[in-house]
Amino acid sequence: MAWRFALVIDPAASDDPRTDFSGTFTPIDVAAPALSVGEMSTQRGDGIFESIGVVDRHAQEVGPHLDRLAHSAALCDLPVPHREQWRQAVEVAAEHCPPHGEAVIKLILSRGVEHGPTPTAWVTAAEAPDNTRVRERGIRVVTLDRGYGLDTPAKAPWLLLGAKTLSYAVNMAAIREARRRGADDAIFVTSDGFVLEAPTASLILRVDGRFVTPAPNGGILHGTTQLSLFAHLAEHGHEVAYETVPVSAMAQADAAWLVSSVRLAVPITAIDAVEVPVDAELTASFNQYLLSPRD
Repeated sequence: MAWRFALVIDPAASDDPRTDFSGTFTPIDVAAPALSVGEMSTQRGDGIFESIGVVDRHAQEVGPHLDRLAHSAALCDLPVPHREQWRQAVEVAAEHCPPHGEAVIKLILSRGVEHGPTPTAWVTAAEAPDNTRVRERGIRVVTLDRGYGLDTPAKAPWLLLGAKTLSYAVNMAAIREARRRGADDAIFVTSDGFVLEAPTASLILRVDGRFVTPAPNGGILHGTTQLSLFAHLAEHGHEVAYETVPVSAMAQADAAWLVSSVRLAVPITAIDAVEVPVDAELTASFNQYLLSPRD
């Protein structure tokens, strides 16, 4: 039977001077009712989250994930998460993960109960799915119109593009549409012809020996795994770049990957039914690095 762990957090103010937040954590039975019927996360998807990969009980890149949680909170007008409180909550959840293998820790911060005085916050830990097959064999993707232009995030910040919100219905619908088209996943593109990201992952292209990812000015969620992998590549002398990538540029790539905290680096074998070369050796080295302990 798959294991799970859950912890409710009593959110502290961002300037709370305490150093020990263990008294603000309440472990709960994952099978028992825990949320009010008035909870805004379930009624309206009004909240934010992060998914942190865990390898052999080590939570990966906790700092960047907490940075992004705070960024999402700011975009969504949620209280600033107390960084040390959430870091300690991640530590507790990691301690309940198996000593060997992969797991995933999720951080959730919700608006709370409608008209309530405080947000709702909790952390879960669970066994990660086995992604060995897709890491080795790769996936086929299709491009899907995200329904807005590249300049929309700057013109309409209330759309919360670039925040990791709980409102993932569109992302899941895109994956279902990709599967209806005979693919495994999707890559969102703007209506004016530029590449964005996948529903649950960042895109990396290798073009003429350079590693390129779409610049985050199009409402892209800045990927923690992509950031870590770019730092690793740069350290080994490779050129990395953030660029505004036209859809046509994907045809120039001699390799491509979707990267994320749990699935890690997955090679793309085809984009819109056009085959993409796979660098199996490099992909294996990416995942070897991504499965090593990283802070």
